[in-house]
Amino acid sequence: MVEPEAGERGETAGERTDLELLALELLDTAVAGMGGQNRAGQHEMAKHVARAIETGEHLLVQAGTGTGKSLAYLIPLIAHAMESNKPTLVSTATLALQTQIVGRDLPRLLETINPELERPVSIALVKGRANYVCRHKLEGGFPSEEPAEGQLFSLGEDTSVPHLAAAIGGPASQLGKEVLRLREWAAKTTTGDRDELMPGVTDRAWRQVSVTSMECLGAQKCPMAEECFSELARHHAAESDVVVTNHAMLAVSAFEGLAVLPEYDVVVVDEAHELQDRVTGAVSGQLSVAMIHAAASSARKHTAITVDALNAAADRLELALIGAPSGLLPNGLNDEQLDCVDQLREACRAALSDSKGDSSNAVDGGRQLARSRLMLILELCERLLSARENREVVWFSRNSTFDPQQGYSAPDEDSPALINIAPLSVAGRLREGLFAGHTVVLTSATLAIGAAFEATAGGLGLTGQGAPSWTGVDVGSPFDYPKQGMLYVAKHLPKPGRGTSPEALDELEELIKASHGGALCLFSSRRAAEDAADAMRSRLDVDILCQGESTMAALVRQFAEEEDTCLFGTMSLWQGVDVPGGSCRLVVIDRIPFPRPDDPLMTARSRAVAQAGGNGFMAVSATHAAIRLAQGAGRLIRSTGDKGVVAVLDSRLSTERYGSFLRAALPPFWPTTDRSVVRGALERLYAESAKSGS
Repeated sequence: MVEPEAGERGETAGERTDLELLALELLDTAVAGMGGQNRAGQHEMAKHVARAIETGEHLLVQAGTGTGKSLAYLIPLIAHAMESNKPTLVSTATLALQTQIVGRDLPRLLETINPELERPVSIALVKGRANYVCRHKLEGGFPSEEPAEGQLFSLGEDTSVPHLAAAIGGPASQLGKEVLRLREWAAKTTTGDRDELMPGVTDRAWRQVSVTSMECLGAQKCPMAEECFSELARHHAAESDVVVTNHAMLAVSAFEGLAVLPEYDVVVVDEAHELQDRVTGAVSGQLSVAMIHAAASSARKHTAITVDALNAAADRLELALIGAPSGLLPNGLNDEQLDCVDQLREACRAALSDSKGDSSNAVDGGRQLARSRLMLILELCERLLSARENREVVWFSRNSTFDPQQGYSAPDEDSPALINIAPLSVAGRLREGLFAGHTVVLTSATLAIGAAFEATAGGLGLTGQGAPSWTGVDVGSPFDYPKQGMLYVAKHLPKPGRGTSPEALDELEELIKASHGGALCLFSSRRAAEDAADAMRSRLDVDILCQGESTMAALVRQFAEEEDTCLFGTMSLWQGVDVPGGSCRLVVIDRIPFPRPDDPLMTARSRAVAQAGGNGFMAVSATHAAIRLAQGAGRLIRSTGDKGVVAVLDSRLSTERYGSFLRAALPPFWPTTDRSVVRGALERLYAESAKSGS
């Protein structure tokens, strides 16, 4: 970009290149133009983000709810993008925040600061390939493919061709109607992005018109590459100033080295407390006997090769897994199982070699589909055989089945074992693939425990020998937590066991009675939420909504609109509810959100810390719980006018030694263990709300 002449904007050329100064000026303009007020934390955060971009030093910045952190990082990013020949990235954990940034935050911001910029700022949104309609598939470029018996192939595909009525149950079926609507929409849309389709469709219907990255023929072979929505989105991103994506795409770019994102020099990772788990999930794998048979069937059907060796390897592996208990395999697969995986690897290699076919056949979707399945299985075999050497965790799991009498899903111990693999740590790969060569700003309302960022930094590869330099800063919150909120720990309750105790249900009843509803109740399991909802409906004269009874969006909307309604749910509500005002005046947390004691990956990580001389429980389980607990408690105060109580029905938060560690991660609410004090506060709060409402 050509530097403007000194004085063109009332500044010297030297001042114009000062990113920090420019960012703060633009922030003032934006806040004034959007009718807001300058917030000290927002100003401080923008300054630190600009400084990190200028120095190249990585930044961890904790910004409490209400700080306005998206504005605080977007403005320095935009200012930098105007001078850079590469796009800047924003990565989020959730589609909701991704949509908010692209659909609301950035447009509003640019509307206010565009007059201060030398040229318009271009924005792009990049998602995984399966989020876009595949034009080639719409035109019949992929064959009809029946799912494996008992489950879909692990790639998540039901690759029926949408124009074949028989494959979708006919146009009169619900699936057929959805697919016909998809085809009509696909002819009109300019993006092909599933999130722009209103109303939406089922996952099964969407699979009829989309492909995964492994199924895709690629730009070199696909006859419709020039019209491909996914490719067009990537081309647009490469030419844009700001690119918004998600943690899974960031993980694929960092771990696989695939060009799924444009070259960038700066990235802001929002919802950074989720990065380690999202990256781990994106690079985890699962192998099943059903997958192997499905791949063999697909290869026989679409490449006409002999698949006897594949089926024999699958049968042998099935025998080796009979009776294998679910759970962590500390030493990986046993010798017999490893031999079976090795045999499977060789069978996959031979099948891939035999199925190459005529390379000039550029549009053979069936061959591509079959080979993609074989390549995935081959990759999993390679990982399983070198798991110990590469410090990967291996465990067995089983599919869950729904028990209509109990009303919840549970593992089916009679079903075939599934082999899972995931990296013990993603720190090293993130250090190489993300932090090396880029400036990274990580932000969230919950990054530090107390004043310490080391736990988060360590999990992401920013500590230890050879780690890059970084700075951690907490810019605070605009809320007066001690005056606006109270933290109540039910110290008198028994230590939680299996299920919800009668004493905890009695305590929950008393709290909701005192608050006259307006309670968001967060539970560690779906069954606990449902059982508690059933119990409270029989005891209380307030409306109680429970997760699973409607869509999450509809439940949250009703909860927000009806001030005395309660909402019960699980982990997805711990982070996904933003309801300011009187509708959420009580947040109840049933127990400390430790990972399940039988969680294989957490168990392996705890053991690894202990073997290195550390405290595995504190480094893994307690740290995980602290961040989740802070996220749950953060649902209470969402604006400067909010008041209320966070009630934790787990006495261990007060009685156990690790309780102080967990409390250090929470907002500084006024603390108490006196139930009468809390009931009085809730009664007064309801009376104030009712008086102001009248």
